[in-house]
Amino acid sequence: MDLRILEHRVRVLSIARGGLWLYTHPLLKMLLLPQRSRCKFFSLTETPEDYTVILDEEGFKELPPSEFLQVVDSTWLVLNVLSNGSSSANIQPIGVTKIAKSVIAPLAEHNVSVLMLSTYQTDFILVREKDLPVVIHTLEGEFDIYKEVNGEPVPANCEEASNGFLKPKQTVNATVHPVQSPQNRFCILSVAPDSLPAIATILIDVLFYSHSTPKDTVPSSQDLSSFTFFAFSLIEGYISIVMDAETKKKFPSDLLLTSSSGELWRMVRIGGQPLGFDECGIVAQIAEPLADADISAYYISTFNFDHALVPEEDIDHVTEVLQKRQESQR
Repeated sequence: MDLRILEHRVRVLSIARGGLWLYTHPLLKMLLLPQRSRCKFFSLTETPEDYTVILDEEGFKELPPSEFLQVVDSTWLVLNVLSNGSSSANIQPIGVTKIAKSVIAPLAEHNVSVLMLSTYQTDFILVREKDLPVVIHTLEGEFDIYKEVNGEPVPANCEEASNGFLKPKQTVNATVHPVQSPQNRFCILSVAPDSLPAIATILIDVLFYSHSTPKDTVPSSQDLSSFTFFAFSLIEGYISIVMDAETKKKFPSDLLLTSSSGELWRMVRIGGQPLGFDECGIVAQIAEPLADADISAYYISTFNFDHALVPEEDIDHVTEVLQKRQESQR
């Protein structure tokens, strides 16, 4: 398999729910009028706490600084695993569990923090730009690694990237984070770009006018019967949407592209308190046991918490597997 380092340099930020009004115009432009924006990598995820935006530097320039905006200091690079020389953009994602052993776990062992963004088409792994030498050094035995330069793949050179310096492998005892499973049933789907205008008003309503009351704390178990989560990404012309089954009813079904099975997904939410960005091994903590159990999963990291989506019929098994993992590490 190939590992591609995409050209995008992206930023990760949080918009407070109470300050969304200030960013409505630039967000709408990137959501619905991509031809008016130079942004080519855009992801917006609504959770009970806030809105997480992951976008390239061109898109970041369009967001004004304010008290409602928190930005991670680091610049992140985007990695994509390609199977047989081509990404899975035409079918379904390889899946975070399929790369758990070859990518996620080795990077955690080498103290590299990662974020994950699974879409309908593929899976993106985000690493800090400063960690790239370690990433290449760690994964070059498993993958042919290429870096995109002006849209063309060029073999990545570890020595050139590191200038001879690599941070040493460290033994890190990862914090065992609690997991919760909301009762919502989720759909993972896509929309053809030329159909976007037909669902524009519904998207605007769902994202900007259907707010629940802002929450200052992590939802308790009593709140998990109805959990706010909506993810939209527009990356290099491909659209991916994650929404719960009730929200899906608002959209015209003939415009939504889903897998042939049309399966529903349940969520596992990772973290009792905001996770931060320096801790390593959070994704591995979920992906490895699911890989061992041969359970497929989508994975979406947000500013405060991580979220794995697993097939609805596997949720009980997943909960059991993760609980055993937690107990074994205490």
